[in-house]
Amino acid sequence: MEPKKENIIIDKTFKFSLDIISLYKKLQKEKEFILSKQLLRSATSIGANVEEASAAQSKKDFINKVSIASKEARETRYWLKLLDKSDLTQLNISPFLMEIEHIINILTKIIITAQDNLKKK
Repeated sequence: MEPKKENIIIDKTFKFSLDIISLYKKLQKEKEFILSKQLLRSATSIGANVEEASAAQSKKDFINKVSIASKEARETRYWLKLLDKSDLTQLNISPFLMEIEHIINILTKIIITAQDNLKKK
């Protein structure tokens, strides 16, 4: 049996979810309950949709799932920006903003490549 091939976006979104869970716990300790809950939902949804895409039944299904992950990533970026620019927390949000930009860029490239491959068939 061959070793499982590494999937960068699955690994990256899973780690990001874990990082967001840690951030969420810190925000809860600071009594920030509203934005932190929105952030937790959207951020963990990115990885869930990427995971679903890996078992897609067709190219169109794959593109759809990755597109949903991309939308969730953009929503996550919005909540992170709000936390960063508001006075709701003193935590450093910059590393999370940098990571979500990387994730959005990767997802965008995956979608474009998949759409191009679908057109070629």
